[in-house]
Amino acid sequence: MSDEMIREEAARWAVRTGEPGFDDWDGFMLWLEADPAHARAYDAVNAAVIDAVEAAAALPANDVIDDVPVTHPARRVWLGSAIAASLALVGGVWLWQTHSREIYAVETAPGQMRTVELETGTRIDLAGGTTVRLDRKDPRYAVLDKGQALFTVRHDAARPFHVEAGDATLVDLGTVFDVSRDGAHLSVGVAEGSVGYNPKGENLRLAPGDRLVADAGNVTLGHVPAREVGEWRDGRLTFDATPLSEVAARLTRATGIAFAAQAGAETPVSGSILVTPIRDDPQMIGALLGLQVRHEGQVWVIGRP
Repeated sequence: MSDEMIREEAARWAVRTGEPGFDDWDGFMLWLEADPAHARAYDAVNAAVIDAVEAAAALPANDVIDDVPVTHPARRVWLGSAIAASLALVGGVWLWQTHSREIYAVETAPGQMRTVELETGTRIDLAGGTTVRLDRKDPRYAVLDKGQALFTVRHDAARPFHVEAGDATLVDLGTVFDVSRDGAHLSVGVAEGSVGYNPKGENLRLAPGDRLVADAGNVTLGHVPAREVGEWRDGRLTFDATPLSEVAARLTRATGIAFAAQAGAETPVSGSILVTPIRDDPQMIGALLGLQVRHEGQVWVIGRP
């Protein structure tokens, strides 16, 4: 298959996977795994669209002179051209570069895991339902938009590895660490080495076994056994007084099955489970964690009995 045909297919998949009702994840995964060129083309398409949208959002729509708005037709033409270029990816990949970065996105569907090798000794393992943005020119930089990722980083004092997650910045100090982000909720667990959290703000240093949770500006420190950091790669999830909404989110990422917490049921949950039995039978979560499970449409709702 020609590169042009692959780009056309990648653009079609990018449009389909972005639709709210999309459910053909099995077909999407079969297409991705059929040829390494498919994943590269899909990543390039997503990066082009994201960059075009960000560039358009940063562009002022008009100026004001003596309290009279002055609209720039040329700017509207540029904006239309940028959007058109993004939509015209079926004919060729268009990349927008700013500040010397060449950003591209890597995504996983719920229930899917993926590993991205950045450089010798440095990789990122992505859990299901995760989006990260990376820089083709800088393998020491990543942005976690949503989901969960385990970072295994070769330490380089001259070039620290930076992870941005919302308003937070993480800097490796020779590290294996896990980061989970769901909106304003951020969780960081360290297995090896240490991690600097917001060097220009709180300036906290996390050691092996440390767990940081930041939620809407509130930061708390706790403990997590190092062996549990990134254990989702081996098909296990451990909950330690975890809110039910977070339990549902992690189950969804790990299994690809839609779980939701019962409204108003935020009683913390503790326990350790294997993912495979839940994927085979979602009702098993009830017996394993002492929860009530009911099926509502396409969602499994979990709550207290």
